[in-house]
Amino acid sequence: MTPAAAEPFMPAEGTAVLENLAFDLAREASELSAQLHPVVRLSVAELVRSMNCYYSNLIEGHNTHPRDIDRALAADYASDPHRRDAQLEARAHIEVQQMIDERVGDLPRPPASRAFIEWTHREFCRRLPESLLVVENPDTRERIPVVPGQMRSRIVAVGRHVAPDAGDLPAFMGRFEEGTTRSG
Repeated sequence: MTPAAAEPFMPAEGTAVLENLAFDLAREASELSAQLHPVVRLSVAELVRSMNCYYSNLIEGHNTHPRDIDRALAADYASDPHRRDAQLEARAHIEVQQMIDERVGDLPRPPASRAFIEWTHREFCRRLPESLLVVENPDTRERIPVVPGQMRSRIVAVGRHVAPDAGDLPAFMGRFEEGTTRSG
């Protein structure tokens, strides 16, 4: 499979319209933010991070209830190992998102780069319990370690989707980076 199979990353035509819309959205969001009291602004940011975590995890099939997410942020973990792991995953998600929002640490740029994706994966995984750093092949029951900050080295399938071969990932990431960071 070639990187062209994932195209287009950006639309070939109409980018000026999209750029103008993005600029308008950023300007209006900035104007709204400026009208909010700093405490309210921080509270909204926390709520949105929690909401994004909930829905992102739900899409992945991890139904971590918002109440459990709030408890995880307060370090009040469930005694059930599966619920506790889900809470720890949610907390990791929110902590890394907060680092990104606040541009903390050695955050690579641009955000659509391989370096940024690897940094995000490393930061997320280092907050997870060991039990979540292993995946199991459903066909062979082989337990495969997840290496924080590194691309996978094997073929994977998620549901009916078979991802590109691991050997093709550097080319795909290079094309993704090129396609999302090109100017004009």
